Amino acid sequence: MKSIRIGTRGSPLALIQTQEVMDKLLEHHPFLKGHLKVVPIKTTGDTIVDRSLIDLGGKSLFTKEIEHALLKEEIDIAVHSMKDVTVDCLEGLLFPAMLEREDPRDALISRGGISLETLPKDALFGTSSLRRQAYILNKFPHVTPISLRGNVNTRIEKIKTGEVDAALLAVAGLKRLGLMDEITQILSLEDCLPAVAQGTIGIQCREKNFNLLELLSSINHPVTFATVTAERAFMKTLNGSCRTPIAAYATLEGEILTLKGMISDPNGHNMRFVTHKGLSSHPKEIGCEAANILLKEGACPTFS
Repeated sequence: MKSIRIGTRGSPLALIQTQEVMDKLLEHHPFLKGHLKVVPIKTTGDTIVDRSLIDLGGKSLFTKEIEHALLKEEIDIAVHSMKDVTVDCLEGLLFPAMLEREDPRDALISRGGISLETLPKDALFGTSSLRRQAYILNKFPHVTPISLRGNVNTRIEKIKTGEVDAALLAVAGLKRLGLMDEITQILSLEDCLPAVAQGTIGIQCREKNFNLLELLSSINHPVTFATVTAERAFMKTLNGSCRTPIAAYATLEGEILTLKGMISDPNGHNMRFVTHKGLSSHPKEIGCEAANILLKEGACPTFS
């Protein structure tokens, strides 16, 4: 049997996420033992860390090299943080599976354990996310946003050395890396909606690789797949990109899927929220309808 080559970014978090996928595959298909090969791929987003994601061109910086390797059949499947995946999948590729979502919330890490509410005037708040920037400036306009790039450990080190005073990071990544002790406070989902698909690992493959599609479908978590599908449809309908602060979080109770969404300008002004419900069998429609409610209210999908 040929090995299944698994493409991934080479960061510590990406490799941990890939191991989660491998463990899940082996749990469902023990015959794959010894036939899974990790292929780390350096992406543009990992290589260039001294400029903002917006200036560099957005989310695809963390996925395009991996997706191209998949299309060129240099790898067989790809493991992504779904938060980093653009809403339009490249032709010939699809996501047959997502693992069960980890904690989707944001966490504050600050120097000296200072809470958000007590950050001093002009405190340097590090982030590469316009969503987090908009949230902070909407709630705490006295702080100063500053670009913060690098992997999780690098960002934490920059806080400790005083390059920035505080930052928001995903709880999911901190948990997977065993860094929960670094957290100053965890923000509630009511206070701060997460990025679309935050905390979710997605597995991508070629749409005509039917053997792999069958293997991967067995490790798909249906609730996560439905809720993330709704969130991504919400973002796509709003024409969302890294230049647009957008947040969304969907939950499922019985057959009812509820999506809460937000769109703002980068300075935290004109922040709009929506809550929309529907049958879980139509997650894309729920996401699109929620976005259209905001658009009809005058929310603009592209802010200058």
